[in-house]
Amino acid sequence: MSMDRRSFVALMAGTTAAAALAGCDSGSPSGDGMDAPAADATSGEKTQVVVFAAASMTESLTKAGDLFTSGSPEYELSFNFDSSGTLKTQIQEGADCDVFISAGQLQMDQLDAEDETGSNTEGLDLIDSATRFDILENEVVLVVPEGNPKGVESFDQLAELLAAGDVFMAMGNSDVPVGQYTQKILAYYGLSEEELAAAGTLTYGSNVKEVTSQVSEGAVDCGVVYKTDAFSAGLTVVDSATAEMCGQVVYPAAVTKNAPNPDAAQAFLDYLKGDEASACFEEVGFTPLAN
Repeated sequence: MSMDRRSFVALMAGTTAAAALAGCDSGSPSGDGMDAPAADATSGEKTQVVVFAAASMTESLTKAGDLFTSGSPEYELSFNFDSSGTLKTQIQEGADCDVFISAGQLQMDQLDAEDETGSNTEGLDLIDSATRFDILENEVVLVVPEGNPKGVESFDQLAELLAAGDVFMAMGNSDVPVGQYTQKILAYYGLSEEELAAAGTLTYGSNVKEVTSQVSEGAVDCGVVYKTDAFSAGLTVVDSATAEMCGQVVYPAAVTKNAPNPDAAQAFLDYLKGDEASACFEEVGFTPLAN
């Protein structure tokens, strides 16, 4: 196909302009604001850290994690919050996990080859024992729904109401740390969990957040949860359990043996020991133990 003079001139003008622009881009920086754009600093892949943590840490650990990645953008965090028993099972079954933070020592002991309590009955070796430390302490508390319609005022009174079948209480399942602490409280008062459950005075949650929700919604007369969850949910705390009643509520943390990114996992745990992360935990009622 032939090209007339006007079309030929237009084509040549466009070609000349494109060549001129290419010449500007290929030169060294001139300081005139027309430098070539810098390489994209975010184009590199981030190192992902998969964190399995007790449900009671949802709010505080998410906040601490945001601060961590803001200061260390080369890392990306992925959280899995659930009951410590469920998380322990998932790790045992081969789920990718870099960091495990449990709401009780039992679930960590069950995965730790260096356990000396006798809890690791299956001989599992899934925790890097050298990285394990106690990170936080919590409290077990008795909470009531808005208005406290049943007038529950203390654990002592609760024991009497339970024995008489005059109260409906929510607690965690037996594989959930908060449920295990509650079982100890019932035993402290000489109450049989089996008999109470058969009498219809107990209902259960698969993690502490489910127990908290039942109380918040007024589906039960009271519930036993952690101090931190009561704070986050805005629930009324009427009593706190003593160490004599249920022991200390200590959260251990560790890198897992099969961590896809162990160095990044350790970097995150080191950050959690510092003042910035500790402030996030203290806001909701935790007592930091590692800083």
